Amino acid sequence: MSKKLDLDNIKKKEPAWLKEFKEFINRGSVMDLAVGIIIGGAFTSIVNSLVNDVVMPVVSMIIGGFDFTGLKLVIPAYVEGIEPATINYGNFLQATVNFLIIALVIFFMVRTLNNMKKKSAPAPVEDKAAAKAEDSQTEVLKEIRDLLKKDAKKK
Repeated sequence: MSKKLDLDNIKKKEPAWLKEFKEFINRGSVMDLAVGIIIGGAFTSIVNSLVNDVVMPVVSMIIGGFDFTGLKLVIPAYVEGIEPATINYGNFLQATVNFLIIALVIFFMVRTLNNMKKKSAPAPVEDKAAAKAEDSQTEVLKEIRDLLKKDAKKK
């Protein structure tokens, strides 16, 4: 008697984690994030060009052409034949300055875009039904006030 494997009777069940992973990947926010990262990578070259080719020459002119990247602290070697160690804090300062300039430029770009959106957005339309309901509530409250005044005069 040979045992034959009946594949149709074996339930093919995918693991729960695989199902969760598929749901996670297919969410819109994950896809939006992926697109944002790709566009951000492409945008990086534009921002770097703006900083290095447009902004930094002006900053360099203002601070007298000073370049931070040459600043370093040399730690002498105490063993002969070994190069002295250097702490290149100028590179760190230059990266910090670049970051601050990029952040400032991005801030002004986003601020400008937001201002353009505000100007082009249609003026909010008042909800006429809500205004009418508020007016009717005000009228009812005035009537109640008047009735209370009349009642107080009678006493």
